[in-house]
Amino acid sequence: MLATKQTGRKTWLWAAMIAAVLAGALPAAAQDATVQWLPSASKTVIDKNIYGHFAEHLGACIYGGFYVGEKSDIPNTGGVRNDVIEALKKLKIPLLRWPGGCFADTYHWKDGIGDKSKRPTMINTWWGGVTEDNSFGTHDFLDMCERLGAEPYLAGNVGSGTVQELSDWVQYVNFDGASPMAKLRGENGRAQPWNVHYWGVGNEAWGCGGNMTAEYYANEYRKYATFMNSYSDKARVFRIASGASSGDYRWTEVLMRDVPHDLLDGVALHHYSVLDWNAKGSSTEFTEEQYAGIMKQAYRMEELVTKHSAIMDKYDPQKKVALVVDEWGGWYNVEPGTNPGFLYQQNTIRDAVLAGMTLNIFNNHADRVRMANLAQIINVLQAVILTDKAKMILTPTYHVMEMYNVHQDATLLPLKLLTPDYVYGKESIPAISVSASTDKAGKTHISLTNIDAHKTIAVAIPMAGIKAAGVTGRILQSGKLQDYNSFEQPNKVAPAAFSGAFIRNGVLTVKMPAASVVVLALN
Repeated sequence: MLATKQTGRKTWLWAAMIAAVLAGALPAAAQDATVQWLPSASKTVIDKNIYGHFAEHLGACIYGGFYVGEKSDIPNTGGVRNDVIEALKKLKIPLLRWPGGCFADTYHWKDGIGDKSKRPTMINTWWGGVTEDNSFGTHDFLDMCERLGAEPYLAGNVGSGTVQELSDWVQYVNFDGASPMAKLRGENGRAQPWNVHYWGVGNEAWGCGGNMTAEYYANEYRKYATFMNSYSDKARVFRIASGASSGDYRWTEVLMRDVPHDLLDGVALHHYSVLDWNAKGSSTEFTEEQYAGIMKQAYRMEELVTKHSAIMDKYDPQKKVALVVDEWGGWYNVEPGTNPGFLYQQNTIRDAVLAGMTLNIFNNHADRVRMANLAQIINVLQAVILTDKAKMILTPTYHVMEMYNVHQDATLLPLKLLTPDYVYGKESIPAISVSASTDKAGKTHISLTNIDAHKTIAVAIPMAGIKAAGVTGRILQSGKLQDYNSFEQPNKVAPAAFSGAFIRNGVLTVKMPAASVVVLALN
């Protein structure tokens, strides 16, 4: 008989696996992890916006990242780098959040429109105290999103703004008719509205967005949301409330209880994987103990999404209100010699594993999680792109998100996973993470991450109910956890063809190398 593995969690023994072993598909001892497909009548779609991104006026994310100005020698269109646009198109970026973050609640959008030579300057008080000239504003951002084929997500200023200011912004970008704001938009060179769907009503209202209590913010939200008009079916506003920080479940409870749901389309959640806010550790020179600690913090996303969803289910059993994880990622010390306020950090295999595990969690909770935004897209925190003047490199996290984009708008395949733990010292978390979906063409994709820093783990997936004649795949791995792409070695970490998966006697077996991310296509 097949021996079950004890993980300190639930243990399951499945008839399909017993049959596979007895049939001689693979010896029982070779199976380190197993997957069971769960019967489900639901047709949950993995919203493509789970693969969204976040661009704040912070460090070199906007200026020097996206935007170099029309006079730059770096090839650009309207001041936005052409190489960045092409890289993000390949990534199939579905959505981009702007202008913050903490910056959003100090940003006054009218300062960023009109003649660039006449725009007022401002001090970025949150990030480095630098003076900005407002040369990148609403038109620049929304036109860039059109080039990317990405939905814009505008974060409104509640902390230092007014209801009128946010209401005017909605009208400026969305109203197709005669009005003061539409007239002003036309004078600034844009006749047709952009029809922006997604709107954040403030950011981190419990902290940098105003240090509000949950009850106070709920009342403020109700007021602001009331005056954010949907001017047409094309421009229906999707209002997202400033949500909880990690495990602040009371914040979610108050919003779901006190805000009428006809004013509420989404509730945000922010969670960063950080060892210690006072001692974050290096992004590249870290120990296995620090690696395990970050993985535990990243795996906490499973608990957070589950518990916040349960609160939302109590008030919204039809799941009409989306859980929006609009800031997530790894947070470490800045690179030596860089401005502490610019949050510039490198990106290693550790970040690739973190991203793979997190995206699997979001996929598996796609019934409630319908948007997530990695923080941040260029040169800040867990970026997918790093730039240095004319140079540009793609990070390991970029490659994971590119591999995983096969799940965008695909139908989730619910599953149950039995996995050993990755154990280091006092840290213990499931070693294998997995999610699966079937796309509109009928092709099934399975994404797997092995968190274990040392062990190759075989994953057995009985194919009952899944039709496949063969399997192909790609893998992201490297020699060390600390490996990263540099401007000197831009392709040190890159996806490669994967040959460690095969189907035999009705069982798909995947041999997952240590600290690796694999995406399979069943043919």
